[in-house]
Amino acid sequence: MKPKKSPSRCPLCGGIKKAGRTTFTVDLGFGVVVVRDVPASVCSQCGADWIEDSIASKLEEIVNDARQKRHIVEVTTLSP
Repeated sequence: MKPKKSPSRCPLCGGIKKAGRTTFTVDLGFGVVVVRDVPASVCSQCGADWIEDSIASKLEEIVNDARQKRHIVEVTTLSP
């Protein structure tokens, strides 16, 4: 019998996932997008992070905007 997986447990190491912040980066080939201060669930043991779907949608918008601008480096923070 397999133990139940808890949504508050990290599936990678079994550590506790807590609300926190992370930095999201994307390499577009011609440039890089860095979004700082992104709300996420972060494992207190291994540091792995998970981003909710609603936040991921905002990140997609930021990346698509940066892709259109064709900046070599774009660094921003996620606005609430």
